[in-house]
Amino acid sequence: MVSDSLRAGRSDRGAGRSGRSDEGAGPGGRSDEGAGPGGRSDKGAGRGPAFWAGATITGAYLAIALIACVWTPSDPTAIDIADKLEGPSLHHWFGTDQLGRDVLSMIMAGARNTVGVALLSVVIGAAVGIPLGLTAAAERGIGEELIMRGNDLIFAFPALLLAILITAALGPGAVNAVIAIGVFNIPVFARVVRGGSLNLWTRDYTLAARVAGKGRARISLEHILPNLATLLVVQGTIQFSLGVIAEAGLSYVGLGAQPPTPSWGRMLNEAQSLTAIDPALALFPGGAVVLLVLGLNLLGDGLGRRRGA
Repeated sequence: MVSDSLRAGRSDRGAGRSGRSDEGAGPGGRSDEGAGPGGRSDKGAGRGPAFWAGATITGAYLAIALIACVWTPSDPTAIDIADKLEGPSLHHWFGTDQLGRDVLSMIMAGARNTVGVALLSVVIGAAVGIPLGLTAAAERGIGEELIMRGNDLIFAFPALLLAILITAALGPGAVNAVIAIGVFNIPVFARVVRGGSLNLWTRDYTLAARVAGKGRARISLEHILPNLATLLVVQGTIQFSLGVIAEAGLSYVGLGAQPPTPSWGRMLNEAQSLTAIDPALALFPGGAVVLLVLGLNLLGDGLGRRRGA
């Protein structure tokens, strides 16, 4: 899911008394690396165009999803057979589909659904996987073995196949799609957190905290987890993009959001028989998926490069 350098997620900078990364740290253990006047960090200046392109694309999609919650140019579920298969016009910027529905409104409403499902699945995966990974790294022995072997069991199934199995068992719908995708995200976050935590447990500030009498749970929360923050953000963007693909795949086979709720995957399914008549019906939702995944990957890659710099 992520390159070896990101999976390691190990902070190799010297740590201060607070347990935070203190390369070039000033008083209080705060990092002043690249700080300008007034102690402000100039790290953002080192981020390349790929990062800013990814951030712009991702931010635009999030804005569209939020706007679609309260407004779309037309009702995305309104059927008007008299206007079916119209080309782009001032009234319908992206044209209409075979039922006369406004394609632009459906794309916006589909963004709301897809972004919501993918984001919630990442939250579920992180909320369960991060504590499991911290526990596996802190409590070595039988507990670690049980957690990691459980992860291996989930990894034995391809991600999309596992999501299809879960939604087929629970029934189609956006809520069950969130659960299905979130379940696969759990072992991903657990493995990443465990791998990053194992190295941090050998650092001087962690050993000092143990000598001071702090318990493993407190050390994990106060010293280990903060040093994994950047790694988790990078992994989150990767899982977000995979969630977008998984949601589109589930909707394509009829296991995602159900009609009349618009969905990019179902729009692709409905357009496949009309590509010879109006190929734009497939290009618009397909392009929306590709562009969002591209933006998230560029954002994650930019964050990862900055972390490794």
